[in-house]
Amino acid sequence: MNKKLTVLALAAVALSASAQEAIKTPGIADGWSVGINGGVTTPMKHAAFWGDMRAVVGLNVEKQISPVFGAGVEGLFSINTGRVNGIFAPNYSKTAFDASYVGVYGTANLFNLFGGYKCEKRSFDMETVLGIGWLHQYKNGDGDLNDFGTKVGLNFNYNINQNWTLTFQPSIIWNLTAPSHYGHHNGYNANFANYNLTAGVSYSFGNGFECVKPYNQAEVDALNATINDLRLATEAQAVEIAGLTDANAALAADLAVCQSRKPEVVKEVTNNLNSVRYVFFKIGSSAITADQQPNVEMIAAYLKNHPNSKVVIKGYASPDGPEEVNIRLANQRAQSVKDALIKRYKIAANRIVAEGEGIGNMFQEESWNRVSICTLEESK
Repeated sequence: MNKKLTVLALAAVALSASAQEAIKTPGIADGWSVGINGGVTTPMKHAAFWGDMRAVVGLNVEKQISPVFGAGVEGLFSINTGRVNGIFAPNYSKTAFDASYVGVYGTANLFNLFGGYKCEKRSFDMETVLGIGWLHQYKNGDGDLNDFGTKVGLNFNYNINQNWTLTFQPSIIWNLTAPSHYGHHNGYNANFANYNLTAGVSYSFGNGFECVKPYNQAEVDALNATINDLRLATEAQAVEIAGLTDANAALAADLAVCQSRKPEVVKEVTNNLNSVRYVFFKIGSSAITADQQPNVEMIAAYLKNHPNSKVVIKGYASPDGPEEVNIRLANQRAQSVKDALIKRYKIAANRIVAEGEGIGNMFQEESWNRVSICTLEESK
């Protein structure tokens, strides 16, 4: 029995030590709980199990030392029913409580011991309880009895949240020094023991145990280096913003000068070659109609008369219909003019650049934006 307890204790210490590497222990004022409970108690032997059963109430204060181990003090008081060993004895005790147990105890959370702490309370866990204390019987005339007792039990805990817990507590309390017909006895004897079955509620105060990442100096140094880099970048951005602010002020001054000038009429110098030609299309079509054919012929004639020239064709579509269709249609219209120049008028392909420009907005009249704009250029 002692060897098993020793192995279990060593395992618990090892697991608890390893868990502390990632668990922040709360302060001395944290981890306390107060609980109240009530239930029944009855002798294990030499009494009617139900006949000598009586109600008990209790109170306990506990400190959770680690996720596994806790310690506390408790009091358990049995309510006087006037029965002793199944016999009604009204003169035995006239107090409200005819017996009490006050002691200290330790707990071990089996789930955290063998399953590890999960950084927060489980919804259900189980604890073993070991305690020692003072047993007291209240008698009239013959004097009260005081004895030494030990307690063994289990706590089945239902954690409602981080603070409130409902608990179910079966236990056995042995009287180790009670007198018998053969004098005082020592040791564990079922004839001098009681079953206890209680349930209660407890409230935890302060902060609990918290999982934390272990301190890593290399990681801290890397973070400090990143912070310093960000500070330098912030300073550089501040300098850049100051420069942009000055540039903005200069532009504002130039704008003010421009706005103060009197309006001037500037005559636009146009290309003497009249180098721009338009080929218009019907809605949804990239085919060159007969009325637009003369414009294509004029482009071809210019290219033939000026061997060093080339033409840039940009196709457009009006905003009617889906955007993807209009993008494709604009490209097809530019390509349609290019194909006509190559196939019908035998213009070399390397003298023609054709590309779609999507939806056009050059003209207020939407239908005019269904066009290929052909710009004739002289090679330099």
